[in-house]
Amino acid sequence: MLLSLSMLGAVAGCGEKAVDNEAAKDVKVGFIFLHDENSTYDKNFLDAAIAAKDALGLSDEQVLIKTNIPETNECYEAAADLVDAGCDLIFADSFGHEDFIIQAAKEFPEVTFCHATGTKAHTENLDNFYNAFASIYEGRYLVGAAAGLKLNEMIADGKITAEQAKIGYVGAYPYAEVKSGYTSFYLGAKSICPTAVMDVKFTNSWFDIAAEKETANALMADGCVLISQHADSEGAPKACEEAGVPNIAYNLDTREWGPNTALVSSKINWQPYFEHIITATINGTEIEQDFCKGLKDDVVQILGLNEKVAAQGTQEKLDEIKEKLIAGEIKVFDTKTFTVGGAELTTYKADVDSDANFEKDTEVVADGYFHESEYRSAPYFDVDIDGITIK
Repeated sequence: MLLSLSMLGAVAGCGEKAVDNEAAKDVKVGFIFLHDENSTYDKNFLDAAIAAKDALGLSDEQVLIKTNIPETNECYEAAADLVDAGCDLIFADSFGHEDFIIQAAKEFPEVTFCHATGTKAHTENLDNFYNAFASIYEGRYLVGAAAGLKLNEMIADGKITAEQAKIGYVGAYPYAEVKSGYTSFYLGAKSICPTAVMDVKFTNSWFDIAAEKETANALMADGCVLISQHADSEGAPKACEEAGVPNIAYNLDTREWGPNTALVSSKINWQPYFEHIITATINGTEIEQDFCKGLKDDVVQILGLNEKVAAQGTQEKLDEIKEKLIAGEIKVFDTKTFTVGGAELTTYKADVDSDANFEKDTEVVADGYFHESEYRSAPYFDVDIDGITIK
């Protein structure tokens, strides 16, 4: 479905950027999204696109959006349609879009193509193809700390014992992106509540309201007393509200669905990236090949802290941890904070240079921590650590 921004409404931007005003009048930008505003993942991108458009002073006619584009050749066809419509810059938001966007980039070298969550920009070496992600593991760690504080409060209030501090996590797929997210979340929780453990169940879908709700219910039935997720709907938050179980979400503030159970959320703020690539296209300046920024640059955000649900002092503790993360005093994947098979992780080769055989090619443990998203933007942490059980 092709939408104009005027059909989607407006969101406030983050300020004007220095753009060539004359060149800006002629630029046209296309966006390709896997789902639509019903998916929390895609709505986050849609909101950022609108905010960037407003901040840069572009008209509705200068930005074209295609929604519900599957990870098939339909993605290539959508990209080709946007080229035909005069787009100078085209962005796609889903991992499975990447090969089709690369195909389009090779066919249309005069157009700039950018892609979120992808892995191949640094090895394809195309002059017009770029990847982007964020160090969302920082945000996951922070909201994990909020979970740990809540677990401690529940223990102190006698609602659970220390041994019952079990978290449930609704995951989409067993991909590195999801594993990196739930592991950083767990490490944040465990840094506050040392007895915390976590069960993970996968829905094998990015967006399935019924499956996400069913999975959350199954985790709660198995004794999980707090639920988080890397899935793209309100299914899990709604299940938690019905069961009265605290929930930590991703991408959107979920208090409207869970006023009594939504605790806090983390998200990637895509507006700075969109402003970066649009401004670079207008001005003819360089785009980062593998864009990855975090808390320091407001690309990773914490939102929707529900003081009605959160443990007392949560905001102050999150502010303290955030400062230490930005200063480098806390490393999310500090290898002294977790074990693998009972032992400290002292060496690990990750599949950074993606290939069909998923060959491990890059040493990523050094200086006492796992260097996530430093050798490319997309996550490559795929380690199964102790304390987390895959169901």
